[in-house]
Amino acid sequence: MERVTHQYPKIIAIYLSPIVAGWIAIFLGAYGITPEMVLKVILNDVFHIFNVGDIPEKAIILDIRLPRVLLASIVGAALSGSGVVLQAIFRNPLVDPFILGISAGAAFGCAITVGFFSFLPVQSMAFLCAVVAVFLAYLTARTQGEVSRLPLILSGVIVSAFFTALVSIVKFLVDPHKLQSIVYWLMGSFSLADWRLVRLSFWGVAVGLTPILLMRWRLNVISMGEEEAKALGVNVKRDRLLFIAFSTLAVATAVSVCGIIGWVGLMVPHLVRMLVGPDHRILLPLAIAGGASFMIAADTISRTLTTFDIPVGIITALTGAPFFIYLMKKGGREAWGK
Repeated sequence: MERVTHQYPKIIAIYLSPIVAGWIAIFLGAYGITPEMVLKVILNDVFHIFNVGDIPEKAIILDIRLPRVLLASIVGAALSGSGVVLQAIFRNPLVDPFILGISAGAAFGCAITVGFFSFLPVQSMAFLCAVVAVFLAYLTARTQGEVSRLPLILSGVIVSAFFTALVSIVKFLVDPHKLQSIVYWLMGSFSLADWRLVRLSFWGVAVGLTPILLMRWRLNVISMGEEEAKALGVNVKRDRLLFIAFSTLAVATAVSVCGIIGWVGLMVPHLVRMLVGPDHRILLPLAIAGGASFMIAADTISRTLTTFDIPVGIITALTGAPFFIYLMKKGGREAWGK
C-alpha cells in the first residue's frame, strides 16, 4: 500500500497522458490552429456554449483531427493492453500481440480484398482472416486435448509464416497500383480515420478489453507459473483461452482499421512495467493509457514531420528498436520482476 501511494504521481501522470497528447495533437498540423480555438470548437460541439460559426477550423478539428486522435488512442490501447496480457500468460517478455499470427492473417485479408475482391470491405476481411489465423494456431497447438505455452507460440510462428507466404503470392499476382495499396496498408496508417472507424474500433476493442480488465488480478496468478496457479485454485487452461480470445478480438479490431503497427504491444508494457512494477492490477490499465498516448504521439509525428503522411508503423519501428536495445541493456530483467 505504501509503495502504491508513493507511485501516485506517476500513476496520475500516465492516466492523464492520453488527454494531454490528444490535446496537443489536435492543434498541431499543416493548418495552424490555436489551442483556444480547439477548446471553443469542442465545447461548442458538446455543450453548445460557444458560437464559433461555420469556420474552416471547425471542419478540420471535428471531421479530420479529432477522429484521427481518437482512433489512434483506441488502437494504441488495444495493442498495449493485449501486449501485457500475452506477456503474462506466456511468461515471456518478448511476446507481442502479433505472435499468434494476427498480423499475418489480417495482412492476407487485406491483400485478397484489395487484389481480387474490391467490393468487400477491407476491415471486415482483415478482421475475419486475423481471427481465422489465431484459430488455426490454436488448433495446431492442441495436442491430446491440451494447449501448452510453447506449442502455442511455435504454432503461431508457423501460421504467421504460412499467411505471410500467401500475402507474398497475392503481391506477386496483383497489378502495381493495387500492390501499392497493399504495401501502404501493411505499414499502418491513420490517414483514413473517420467517425465510422472510430465507432467500429471502439466497440470491438471495448468488448475485448473490458473482460480482461475485470479479470486482471488472475494475470498475477497465471504469471507465477502453471503449477502454482493450479495450486491456488485457478483454472489455467480456461483462463488462458479467455485471455487469448479477448486479446485477439481487441488486436484484430485494431489491425483491421489501421493496418499493421508493430512494437507498441512490446515496448509500452515494458516501459510502464519499469515505472510501476509487475502487479497487473495496476499495470494493465496504466499500459492501456500509456499505449493510447504513445500511439497519439507517434501518429502526430508521422503527419507533421513532413508535408505528407509517413506510415505510423515506420515511426513506431524507429522508436521501438532503439528503446528495446536500451531496455535489454538497462533494466528489463529487474522490471520483469526477476
